[in-house]
Amino acid sequence: MPNSPLHDRHVAAGAAFTDFAGWQMPVRYSSDLAEHAAVRTAAGLFDLSHMAEIVVLGAEAGAALDYALAGKLSAIEEGQAKYSLLLAPDGGILDDLVVYRTGPDRFLVVANAANHDVAVRELRERAEGFDCMVEDESDDIALIALQGPLSEEILRNVEGFDAPGLDDLRYYRAIPCTYLDRHGRDHNVLVARTGYTGEDGFEFYLAPDAAPALWDALLETGAGSGLVPAGLAARDTLRLEAGMPLYGHELSTGTFPVQAGLGRVVALKAKEGDFVGRSAVEAGPPAGARVLVGLRSEGKRAGRAGYPVVRGDDVVGEVTSGALSPTLGYPIAMAYLDPGVAEATDLELDVRGSRIAASITALPFYTKPVSRPEGDAHD
Repeated sequence: MPNSPLHDRHVAAGAAFTDFAGWQMPVRYSSDLAEHAAVRTAAGLFDLSHMAEIVVLGAEAGAALDYALAGKLSAIEEGQAKYSLLLAPDGGILDDLVVYRTGPDRFLVVANAANHDVAVRELRERAEGFDCMVEDESDDIALIALQGPLSEEILRNVEGFDAPGLDDLRYYRAIPCTYLDRHGRDHNVLVARTGYTGEDGFEFYLAPDAAPALWDALLETGAGSGLVPAGLAARDTLRLEAGMPLYGHELSTGTFPVQAGLGRVVALKAKEGDFVGRSAVEAGPPAGARVLVGLRSEGKRAGRAGYPVVRGDDVVGEVTSGALSPTLGYPIAMAYLDPGVAEATDLELDVRGSRIAASITALPFYTKPVSRPEGDAHD
């Protein structure tokens, strides 16, 4: 089972670990609530080195990705990122991912750790016939995320970090930067204004042997501002509050993009050519296919993944993610419901045999009070 290049740092910080997609990753350091609160009020530092990084490069790299993925990736500018989907031929979702254009003919595709093998295989197969190469660079790239309202302030104060384009860095944009560590070693870092928490923040792509020095520098710089290391448990409640889908919960091979509210991610009008899954998406999901909604309930007992949503004597849906929201103070959940009850007002959650009233609410549950710099994941 692989360890992150930051594993020793996590052990020293007293982290509790969990097996995540075959990796030993920190689930928490102190408490889930404290780490969640730090990200909402100050900043949190996450190790995401388990994610898959796949580089597509060559004269027809953009065209290959247009065919392989649901979005029109050839249209994004150098330095821009775009959220997209890897679809199966039948329209189901194999993975959701972020694509960065890091050069005129070079793209960095970031896939979920659990779908590493699928993403590499499918991108390679779909790129056949195009003038490009698909390289799996997952073992050569570490990923650190700094998230929270004080992220920019902390980054600006890291000694040795040179980010000349930071003033103009918008949401879902990335710039090449350098970091000179305290030992005089210079490291290349791709800095992206992206994240999975609903807060402003940055993600740092760099060589694994450079990651510990940057991790230490960020924590040292942010210590007086409330920055803490944060684990996967806090990341999950943060993304749930922000209404962000998680593969294996809201997204799966049995889910069409439109069911998950991701219809706009599929470039049916923007792309004239074919792409894998196009005909199935155009035909649409089967009649009666469930749709994703947000649910709110009272009290302190939250619906969890797999819990039924009921209306009277009928099971009309299933919770995909749920928690007692640390920020809002009440239980929230995302669930797939039968389309006929997607506006019902008499729903309940079956929480281990107890019925708890639930009401449908718009996603996201939490919206950052102050907007992030201009930009859009779906541009």
